Amino acid sequence: MKTTILTGVFAVTVGLALGQVQKDVESTLEVLDVKSGKRTVVLKEPRHFEAPNWSRDGKFFIINADGKLEKVTTKGQKQGIIPTGIADRLNNDHGLTFDGKMLIVSHNDPQVTKGAKSRIYTLPAEGGTPKLITEKAPSYWHGVSPDGKTLVYCAERDGAWDVYSISANGGEEKRLTDAPGLDDGPEYSYDGQWIYFNSNRSGRMHLYRMRPDGSQQEQLTNDSFDNWFGHPSPDGKWLAYISYLEDQKGQHPFGKDVKLRLMNLETRQIKDLTDVFFGGQGTINVPSWSPDGRQIAFVTYRMLK
Repeated sequence: MKTTILTGVFAVTVGLALGQVQKDVESTLEVLDVKSGKRTVVLKEPRHFEAPNWSRDGKFFIINADGKLEKVTTKGQKQGIIPTGIADRLNNDHGLTFDGKMLIVSHNDPQVTKGAKSRIYTLPAEGGTPKLITEKAPSYWHGVSPDGKTLVYCAERDGAWDVYSISANGGEEKRLTDAPGLDDGPEYSYDGQWIYFNSNRSGRMHLYRMRPDGSQQEQLTNDSFDNWFGHPSPDGKWLAYISYLEDQKGQHPFGKDVKLRLMNLETRQIKDLTDVFFGGQGTINVPSWSPDGRQIAFVTYRMLK
């Protein structure tokens, strides 16, 4: 989970401490059929939950709430909390490896004594003892290579927010971007040939892609929306993402008018997947395509007071 403060022209991301959960809100986990546009409600509750991952076998979702991860079946049956050991202050940057065997989480680690605390850990998908991957903080996970060997994430180092990669076993991190402003939301394509990310290097938040070594950085969107969190489809033909209707000055806040959109990666044509709804932070931060590439999971919100 991240929020931002402005410094000059560009925005800088800082981690939210656990406990800054939205109150008096109703959260709705929905599934969208990309072809037909049909939306199906999976779970609706008067509490704040976020960021659904679709399991690799297509049978359940992982959502985060109150610092924990929960499993929910595609029929909306709650399966309880995934045990994550000392990593019990989780934000909404989490997901699974392509083989479904490993869970990757971002934990607001109390061992970090200064600044934003998020660090990346891995553990077995069914839960277990977490392993620290990124010694430095803040680090917010967003993507993993198809072979499971490399993680990509957003991190602040020396006042600059960029995309980094690191071995899934830990070790030395590699900086992949160095443009002014915020680079965030990196996610591998299913063939491992591209990393999609968003950046406000132009003064507005747009979607980009690059090769896994950081080369061939290419802007994909250039419109009046603030575009965040590009999620490539399993077949590599589409990019689903969230668009804020108004300029958010480098932020991706909760409680704004947004819509989901879809880009054809061959023609670069874009269409709306949804009408405008109340959402933003927590709606679709992490990989959420169904394994067959037919559906997308996301969260909408409604204030109760």
